[in-house]
Amino acid sequence: MRTISRRNLLTMGVGAAAAIGIAGCSPSDSDAGADRQKAKNAVQARPKLIGDGSTANYGAQPYQPKAPERMEPGQTPPQFVVFSWDGAGEVGNGLFPRFLKLAKDHGAAMTFFLSGLYLLPESQRHLYEPPNNPRGASAIGYLNDDHIQETLKYVRQAWLDGHEVGTHFNGHFCGSADTSVRYWSPEEWRSEIEQAMDFVTKWRTNTGFADLEPLPFDYRQELVGGRTPCLLGQENLLPIANELGWRYDASSPGGLQMWPKKKMGLWDYPLQQVPFPGHSFEVLSMDYNMLANQSRNSTNAPPAYYPGWRQQATDAYISGFRRAYETNRAPFFIGNHFEQWNGGIYMDAVEDALKHIANEQNQDVHLVSFRQLTDWMDAQDPEVLRLLQEVPVGKRPRVGWKDYLTAA
Repeated sequence: MRTISRRNLLTMGVGAAAAIGIAGCSPSDSDAGADRQKAKNAVQARPKLIGDGSTANYGAQPYQPKAPERMEPGQTPPQFVVFSWDGAGEVGNGLFPRFLKLAKDHGAAMTFFLSGLYLLPESQRHLYEPPNNPRGASAIGYLNDDHIQETLKYVRQAWLDGHEVGTHFNGHFCGSADTSVRYWSPEEWRSEIEQAMDFVTKWRTNTGFADLEPLPFDYRQELVGGRTPCLLGQENLLPIANELGWRYDASSPGGLQMWPKKKMGLWDYPLQQVPFPGHSFEVLSMDYNMLANQSRNSTNAPPAYYPGWRQQATDAYISGFRRAYETNRAPFFIGNHFEQWNGGIYMDAVEDALKHIANEQNQDVHLVSFRQLTDWMDAQDPEVLRLLQEVPVGKRPRVGWKDYLTAA
């Protein structure tokens, strides 16, 4: 199976190569030199622990693309595709490792929006003080010890495989009640973020797991973006996110397939409206929204519907990709959860869509994380981006990309 090279895969050697003898040295000198080299390698291989050792500085993240360059005058824009995951907890269903393997098989980078609460044992739930909610409350379940350990394992692997670790915050309070994130103030968002940071960077203290390896990154440097629960509360989140130095937010609902713009200083990456086969309306590019339109929020509908719904969801994602790829080349965003709704058909649809996109016979297609996309956006000429942002959904410049963008 042919796959497209999406990234320059740069390996990170944890430790250096074995020491070798030096010509002209006596055996004793050579042995001493080898010992010194081994000691040096051991120091290099030992990560610098942070705080209580829950996280560590392993150096530069592996498998990252080279520094992005500005588009050449008149160059056709690349087609970026971002697959992202809300929650990013492994609960024993094998979905986290399944999609890590799929990404590796197809040279894709993804973004995992980790819920901080997934690293906090329920026995320690009193440590969570959600805004406008009782201490320890959560709209999503706490994970048991085995599932926390699995989540730590796969978050660690995700980062070492080159993926981004963002945040999905903590308690996932949605709805219209005044407890919802919809009504949180900027300072309440600040509290939620600080607590999410604590749960990720102090999991060793909170769990008592002493024999697990640290997460291989400094989360305070790693975290540059997130997605709010149910796509609510962005307006009051953004001032705090900007203050914290975040670079993007992926919480906008119902965005059009157009080139992103900045909102309150951050790149705004919305879930997008995509064609919904068999309907005159469009659907948001996320598994939950497929579910809501197919089975009216039921996660266990009659199995007879599953094959048709799976194909419909797959075709919706592929239609969204093709519309962008064949017209304005706007980055395409797909959101997911690790779930098994309606027999797991939405996980199958996401996998089918990724395989289809990855096998597109063109080097201009890049499966990247939100942070990698942000790096590319920040490197571009603002005037070129302005021209790209003006191209409507499903349209190309009448004069062609070369003449249209050369004008910048």
